[in-house]
Parts: sequence; C-alpha cells; structure tokens
Amino acid sequence: MKDFQHYNAASVDEAISLLQEFNGKARLFAGGTDLLGTLKADILADYPEALINIKSIGGLDFIKEDDAGLTIGALAKLIDIAESSVIKKTYPILAQAAESVASPEIRNMGTVAGNLCQETRCWYYRYPHNMGGRIECFRKGGKSCPAVKGDNRYHAIFEGKKCFAVCPSDMAMAMAALNASITITGPEGKKTMPIMEFYKTMGCALKPDEILTEIIVPRPPDHTAQIFSKFRVRESVDFAIASVATAITMENKFCKDVRIILGAVAPTPYRATAAEDTLKGKSITPSVAETAAAAAVTGAKPLRKNAYKVEIVKTLVKRAIEKTGEFLA
Repeated sequence: MKDFQHYNAASVDEAISLLQEFNGKARLFAGGTDLLGTLKADILADYPEALINIKSIGGLDFIKEDDAGLTIGALAKLIDIAESSVIKKTYPILAQAAESVASPEIRNMGTVAGNLCQETRCWYYRYPHNMGGRIECFRKGGKSCPAVKGDNRYHAIFEGKKCFAVCPSDMAMAMAALNASITITGPEGKKTMPIMEFYKTMGCALKPDEILTEIIVPRPPDHTAQIFSKFRVRESVDFAIASVATAITMENKFCKDVRIILGAVAPTPYRATAAEDTLKGKSITPSVAETAAAAAVTGAKPLRKNAYKVEIVKTLVKRAIEKTGEFLA
C-alpha cells in the first residue's frame, strides 16, 4: 500500500470539511472491508491522499422505528441489521439480505452504507495493478468496456451501455423492494432521494464531498410478503450471480401492489416492471408465477457468455412468487 494521511472525524461536518480540503482525493473509511482491498490492489483510478475514518463519529449506527417506518444510520453493521428483532418482524427482507452478505467476519465489520456504496466487483476493473498493469476500462477512463468482447460471465444482461459491470450491493436490492430513500449530507446540508435514483451506470450518485448518513424505509402495508434470494457459486461467501428482492402486498388473495427488483444483472438495481404488471390484480397460481417470471426478463440483452443468467433470473422470480403464495395462503 502507498502512503496516505489518516484522520478520525469527530462529526459529519468535520468529515465533509476534510473531503473538501482534499478536493476529491480522499476516501471515507468505515468497516473497510471493500476499501482496503482496493488500496492493496491499487485498482482505483486515483489513489487517495487521505483516508477519513467515520467510525469515530458517534450516533450513526442506529436502527430506529416509528409509526412512519424505519431509519437506519450509515454505520449500522450488517450483523446488527441481520439480527435486529424490529427488522425481522416488519422488514424481514432487509435481514435476509444482510444475512446473505459474505461471511460472518465481513458482516461483523461491514456497514450498511459501505455495502450500498461499494465499488463494483467487475474483474476488469478490479484487476490488480501489480499483476501486469492496470486495465484501462471505460470506468477508469478508457475508451471501451473489455467485458463486451472478453469474459463476461458475470456482467450485465440489462441496460449495459459503455460499462457492463453490475451493482454488487445486496442491501440495495432489498431496500429498493421496500421503496427506501437515502439521506445524503454535504456542504449545502441534507438531501433525500429514492434509492433507485442513487445508482447510476458508473456507480452511486455521491459527490466527492458528500456522505450517505441514513436510510429511510417506509413501513410496508399489512399482508406484504418480503423475499430476498440470490444465486451464487459458493453459498457461504460469494457475491450474487443474480438475485431477486420482492415485496408483494395481497388483498383478498389478489396482488394489490408489487415491487420486484433484480440484482447483479444491471449496472443499477433493476426493477422488473413487466413482471409486476403481470402480477397486479391476480391471485398467485403456478401459471401466473411462471408467466411473471418470463416477463421479468423482458428486454434482456445477454452478452456472449452470460445468457445463462436469464434462466437463473426466471427461476429466482418464480420461486419468490410461489413462496409469496405460500406465505400468505
């Protein structure tokens, strides 16, 4: 690792001030489960001059519920979300997603904001500089995405354009299914945006002098089944090859409201609106689940080596819908 300066921020304002001082050449540091790996491999386009530790900021690790819903502080650990009785009772999809992240060691260190803001896992972007030289992909300022003609087994099948890396966050998918919003704090104060708008093709929408400070999750309606599932090579530790997060509200055995979010198949969390429309107003039967699953992959444009993801997505969506039927039977 190269030399860098290290600061323990005592407050959000101090952290923002330090980010401004280093003018885009500083990185925030909390759990460090993603950042330290990127530094050791020297994969970042610009190696940071400073790391700003925000674990030293008190009061950002909360999990609070009121009549309107749930608020989670940026420094809440994944293990705390997975084990929270409040979350398990009313927002179980968040606990399911947190429990699915990596290993217990990672969940004990990793924060919810870190999971939401982590760098993509694309192996071209992550290729270590000391193993033959940096791969100048489009994300690092190059002219093209090497995944298009290269090994693209784990890349996007939806909305891939100049970069085909996928959003790696499990928590983002679960939170999007519950229509969560995030609060960002910067030099000009706080702003809130839907989590679906937080993600762009080239990463999250945080500016260099901003901090994600909390997540706001509205209370789901009664009779809402929430399911998160993902397919991965090694069940214990791997990132998703594909995932699905569903929140389906039933009324008199009919689907009243539906949110289906697909993960690891697009640069951002991908909302399968065609599948949602197929379900709305219908009761859940095996044929309806199969039709919705087929609709979930409408518009998919696989690359040469990742067409298999289409079938995985269909299977995950079908199983989630069937589980919803069983849950609310």
